[in-house]
Amino acid sequence: MNQKMAFAALLFLALEAAVFAQEPEAQAESSAGAQAELSAETPAAAQSTSVWKYFAAALAVGISCIAGGIAVGQIGSAAMGAMSENPELSGKALPYAGLAEGICLWGFLVALLIMIL
Repeated sequence: MNQKMAFAALLFLALEAAVFAQEPEAQAESSAGAQAELSAETPAAAQSTSVWKYFAAALAVGISCIAGGIAVGQIGSAAMGAMSENPELSGKALPYAGLAEGICLWGFLVALLIMIL
């Protein structure tokens, strides 16, 4: 139960970081008067935004890689148990491990989109 609570807390922090990373840009686009003020504060605002973007991207990759590692560990354990009873199942277990590793790739894609956009 503690792992679920820790994962939920990390997910909440990642979502919060992603929301705060986009907030200054949305406020700048909302009014033309804000653009004149933004040009005076550009270095500080850009630094604050980039910090949140890096933090959100790091959380996206970190959480997805941890979750992918847990999934591959459980799938590998079950596959080894099944193969010990029936060796013909080795080819059928490999795609499931590949699907679990795909979680990490999706996290990387999300982080890349956070950094680009």
